[in-house]
Amino acid sequence: MSVASVFPRLEAKLPSVQKPIQYVGGELNSVVKDWDCAASSATGGPTVRWALMYPDAYEVGLPNQGVQILYEVLNERDWILAERTYSVWPDMEQVMRTGDEHGPIPQFTVDGHRPVGAFDLFGLSFSTELGYTNMLNALDLAGIPLHAADRGEDDPVVIAGGHAAFNPEPIADFVDAAVLGDGEEVVLAISEVVREWKAEDRPGGREELLRRLAVTGNIYVPRFYDVAYAQDGSIEAVVPNRPGIPFRVRKHTLMDLDQWPYPANPLVPLAETVHERFSVEIFRGCTRGCRFCQAGMITRPVRERSIKTIGDMVENGIRKSGFEEVGLLSLSSADHTEIGEVAKGLADRYEGSNVSLSLPSTRVDAFNITLANEFSRNGRRSGLTFAPEGGSERMRKVINKMVTEEDLIRTVAAAYSHGWRQVKLYFMVGLPTETDEDVLQVAELAKRVIAKGREVSGRNDIRCTVSIGGFVPKPHTPFQWAAQLDHVTTDERLKKLRDTVRDDKKYGRAIGFRYHDGKPGIVEGLLSRGDRRVGRVIEEVWRDGGRFDGWSEHFSYDRWMLAAERALAGTGVDVDWYTTRERDYDEVLPWEHLDSGLDKDWLWGDWEDALAAAEGADIEIEDCRWTPCYDCGVCPEMGTEIQVGPTGQTLLPLSVV
Repeated sequence: MSVASVFPRLEAKLPSVQKPIQYVGGELNSVVKDWDCAASSATGGPTVRWALMYPDAYEVGLPNQGVQILYEVLNERDWILAERTYSVWPDMEQVMRTGDEHGPIPQFTVDGHRPVGAFDLFGLSFSTELGYTNMLNALDLAGIPLHAADRGEDDPVVIAGGHAAFNPEPIADFVDAAVLGDGEEVVLAISEVVREWKAEDRPGGREELLRRLAVTGNIYVPRFYDVAYAQDGSIEAVVPNRPGIPFRVRKHTLMDLDQWPYPANPLVPLAETVHERFSVEIFRGCTRGCRFCQAGMITRPVRERSIKTIGDMVENGIRKSGFEEVGLLSLSSADHTEIGEVAKGLADRYEGSNVSLSLPSTRVDAFNITLANEFSRNGRRSGLTFAPEGGSERMRKVINKMVTEEDLIRTVAAAYSHGWRQVKLYFMVGLPTETDEDVLQVAELAKRVIAKGREVSGRNDIRCTVSIGGFVPKPHTPFQWAAQLDHVTTDERLKKLRDTVRDDKKYGRAIGFRYHDGKPGIVEGLLSRGDRRVGRVIEEVWRDGGRFDGWSEHFSYDRWMLAAERALAGTGVDVDWYTTRERDYDEVLPWEHLDSGLDKDWLWGDWEDALAAAEGADIEIEDCRWTPCYDCGVCPEMGTEIQVGPTGQTLLPLSVV
């Protein structure tokens, strides 16, 4: 039986909201299938229906590559229907809750404008924990019970994915399941389980479906695990509460990226979005070993796409989307074994056309002028971004970001002498063992950059933008045991740094300064290392009007702190317990039953190395792409291996445009 579109009810109300076009759908390369698409397929049988959500506004959510890839992978199967939904702005939320003579208008997809509550599965991708309140809002608007325990057989199975899903405990009460790691293969495996269960006429109801997902060992179902707490508030144990449920849930790793060249049909937005480009992921994973970087730790091992696949994906994506900028993405794009050949091949192919190439933030020690010139050959020379992360040499040793001040100065000198006028430097404040002096070194570094730029270019219009983010300790990293810096000290250090830059008459005007205050970082820290008790805080914030917490104009620190005070009363723990407290080796961390492949002893040893480096020890963890294995645990435990070139392939026979 088909499900009706809510668009006839929605259309008349669109003129009353801002940017109504974001709710209309119909983007180039979007897909709308029949509700019972399996009935007319070659395979027959039940249709499996997914609503996919990036829990933020359309302008942020539509470019998200993870959701675009899953949308395409699922819709390629003739028995699966996948549609997208995004968070609605407060004005649209009010319109939907007020509704019409038929009642409230439910959370809807932008493809078929079908109610999210009518789908079999509701998949949410979290790249940041600050999207949790938006998830609760979408569930409520969809008419899906907030708590997984209250859902019936006809409610969608709510599944979390993305980087934040590596510790889904704060949202364990609200999600039915969580998936760790790469999604391309697992969404199809989940769909097969749901299809088989539906074909058998749903035996055992919702509970049996979740059991079938959980026993695979690759899908985490929180309701099948009990958490016991000690008297001091810490976790005593997390154990399965029924037979056949694994003690540890493993992450998924996609090993041959060349076999999954997605997105092959990139969505072209109708409204302005944060990224107006076609993006190609040139490799996945990172083994540089930066101790603060969760993304680098949880996406191991490194798996490169071949140069030919990259060329084919770029050519196909430009042709099917009309985008004129191509971003070559990864956690450290200049580290691709054949990045020089990739850059030259693409620059040769598109020289004289409107197509420009871009790299995201580049490691100082992976940058070279030849590479930069290839990427700017079409005359679009934007600023260069480098991420030293730590202001002082000491801090860079603590975080294992082995870039010296001389490396940075030599690199920016080369850039400024070859015509670049703008460099952006990214740092973090609040790193473990950091002092005021370490942070003030950022100003000295920026001044040296400007001075060297003026010297080598002979010009005074040299600019350097210093961008500072607050450090938040993340699960599955060596810093998962570290104390987070309190927001008052964070703000004091940022003020001292800002004043130092502004007071300098010679260089101050040439240095831009961008930073966020420390309060959002404390909330992110609460959510990133929280356990199931933090779910009460999230719900309290949402009920108090919390939405779009990743947007500074919507974020309220006071609302979060008041909610935490109420929700955590009587538990023996508070916000400081989750954030500014250092952990020890024996503490059971909320995510220890979730296996990212990283050996706990290796992570702890790396944490001890960081503390030793802070005291002057000369310890560097090399990149295992080019050195012998140093036993982080991922490859043997996950049955994976590092996959790097050179492949010996070229971009030919792609012809020059």
